[in-house]
Amino acid sequence: MSDIKFPEGFLWGGAIAANQSEGAYREGGKGLTTVDMIPYGENRMPVKLGQVDKVELDADEFYPSHQAIDFYHRYKEDIAMLAEMGFKVFRMSIAWARIFPNGDEEIPNQAGIDFYRSVFEECKKYGIEPLVTLCHFDVPMHLVNEYGSWRNRKMITFFERYARTCFEAFDGLVKYWLTFNEINILLASPFSGAGIAFQESENHDQVKYQAAHHELVASALVTKIAHEINPENQVGCMLAGGQFYPYSCKPEDVFTAMQKDRENLFFIDVQSRGYYPSYAQKVFDEKGVKLDIHEEDFEILKNTVDFISFSYYASRCASADMNEGNTSAANVVKSIKNPHLEASDWGWVIDPLGLRITMNSLYDRYQKPLFLVENGLGAKDTIDESGEINDDYRIDYLRSHVEAMKDAIADGVPLMGYTPWGCIDLVAASTGEMSKRYGFIYVDRDNEGNGSLDRTPKKSFYWYKKVIASNGEDLA
Repeated sequence: MSDIKFPEGFLWGGAIAANQSEGAYREGGKGLTTVDMIPYGENRMPVKLGQVDKVELDADEFYPSHQAIDFYHRYKEDIAMLAEMGFKVFRMSIAWARIFPNGDEEIPNQAGIDFYRSVFEECKKYGIEPLVTLCHFDVPMHLVNEYGSWRNRKMITFFERYARTCFEAFDGLVKYWLTFNEINILLASPFSGAGIAFQESENHDQVKYQAAHHELVASALVTKIAHEINPENQVGCMLAGGQFYPYSCKPEDVFTAMQKDRENLFFIDVQSRGYYPSYAQKVFDEKGVKLDIHEEDFEILKNTVDFISFSYYASRCASADMNEGNTSAANVVKSIKNPHLEASDWGWVIDPLGLRITMNSLYDRYQKPLFLVENGLGAKDTIDESGEINDDYRIDYLRSHVEAMKDAIADGVPLMGYTPWGCIDLVAASTGEMSKRYGFIYVDRDNEGNGSLDRTPKKSFYWYKKVIASNGEDLA
């Protein structure tokens, strides 16, 4: 595409999350969150999937989030490096338990408010717009232990109080907000997604969809509040994106892919349209789900989001014959291996055309502006003898995806901005590793938590700086 350009004012930047970067997990009055309880190693997945009845800290385990990359103490240095790249936007999240350590208090923790205010002011100093996720996979543990997390309707009130506190405390500093990160992930990874741990003999689907309903009502409610506090506020939902391809043209495979896409888009349908989709009742009937919906919920849900934000790392592939034996363990959203695509070291297929397809599909479905808030290549980086990190593989991945974004814009899709994931190396949410690196900035830390935490720009740092300066024209 020759003459298509990124729009003026396009928001180039990068993304991190509090639980994967901040560390300082008990400093400044912060309470424990779900991610603080997820260890590195063989016990990680059972906790993430909600299979552990009582989740407690174990002195014999290593918890990567406890120190992470120490953004809490190093944010000024980090934001200065992002500014050097030319960032227009910085996606980050607020740790709910820094503002309300238990989650159900009446009065917020002033130290938490002061910390984030300082971070946002630092961003503004460099002309960087914060894009802030209110809940990025970190529910206060007190709410899990005391109320059962999002299975309990009381969570709506607690989240409303938390969100209102943030909208008021950071008014004038933050205008772009996301409610829940990758809301659809709670179906695949209930504890990390929504603080859900299952009791014996529970209908898991009933618990997950009821929890999701509470999140959807909460999201709509705080979207309304954000607009009331400041009409300039823009609120988005957030989808773990990636189109499902049929494995073959066999009609059963095509139908399965459609079903998997619907499962993925289910919550975004509600957040974008303001009501449950027509196919919802059949899904609930098949899964034995009977939602407890209050009459006022239908009216609340009509407060729809302003834009659709999404992550895209890879496309997915679905077959009517999918089973445990033939789906990739690389991602919590199960997918069959696509024989036409190369994969990363962690088994995630590399498919830039899939991004264009996903963007067109989302815009066709919702007709709302899109914001690509996560994308990138997790890879092992090595420092050469001269101290440089030549991550050409990452540049190649990002270049092809920027080109795909440009193609989608040419197709008529409005795109607000682009924030590649883990712009500073951080703890991987999936595995808890540091070796699965995404960043433009290398952080000296290993999987066991050893290292100086020193920051070093990679080759991709200088490449992305050129991309931003040229508004996506110079991709060489």
